[in-house]
Amino acid sequence: MTTPYDPAQNQPPAGQQPMPPTAQFPQVPAGHFPPPAPGQFAQQPGQFPPPPGAQAPAARKRPWLIPTLIGVGAFVVLCCGGSMVIGLVSGDDKKSGVSASSDIPAASPSTSAPAAVAPSMSAPASVKPEPAKTTAAPASAKPKTFGVGDKVRGGDFEFTVNSVKCGISQVGSQFLNTKAQGTFCKVNVTVKNVTKSAHTFHADGTLTAEDATGREYEADGEAGIYGNTDGQGFLDEINPGNSVKANVYFDVPKGTKLKTITFDAGLFTFAEDAVVTL
Repeated sequence: MTTPYDPAQNQPPAGQQPMPPTAQFPQVPAGHFPPPAPGQFAQQPGQFPPPPGAQAPAARKRPWLIPTLIGVGAFVVLCCGGSMVIGLVSGDDKKSGVSASSDIPAASPSTSAPAAVAPSMSAPASVKPEPAKTTAAPASAKPKTFGVGDKVRGGDFEFTVNSVKCGISQVGSQFLNTKAQGTFCKVNVTVKNVTKSAHTFHADGTLTAEDATGREYEADGEAGIYGNTDGQGFLDEINPGNSVKANVYFDVPKGTKLKTITFDAGLFTFAEDAVVTL
């Protein structure tokens, strides 16, 4: 049951003026709002006052702030701390290297090189170094040279130059002869077959002569016919072990002196030509 309204309850005590109905609220100018009570938002112009009993909203929490700060701090520690650790380690290495090098005593010049001073006191006389012995390289063997009277091998035959005579103007008899364009040089040779079969010797084309200037002369076949009694040196068939002596003529300019006689070894052999120096 509700208690009936009693007007005597709202009466002021005796001797006090009754308060008007509007005296219970603070008086504020028109267009303004009363100051907010503790725990309430300040009311801005143009806003409606909050309802009675409404509390101010709690501050908004930021759950990502703490993990972000922790991550930044860890990154800084890793970067700065790693470089500091590396610097400390390198510094320790340098210090250890310096300490190790400092532990090794440096050799003093007076004790480390006594040998440099000793020679001046112990060996007053300077010792001259012995000259290095050099061995001369052996001279290359010169090819053997053959002269008049020497036997020299040329192909299938062994040749010997017996004599040389120049300044001959005519070869043959009074009625059968041949005259030189310049002058004849007569070379008397001995040809011996040193193989195991018969071979033909022909002076014309086998023997050549050369003078001091390098000019080469061929044998004169016609003069060889008139200059040999039995036609020696002209297509001679020589059996193994047999030999033939013949006169070979060379028509050369007057005043020419022959230097060498060459015996051709032939086209179908690997033997070298025989050369005789006059």
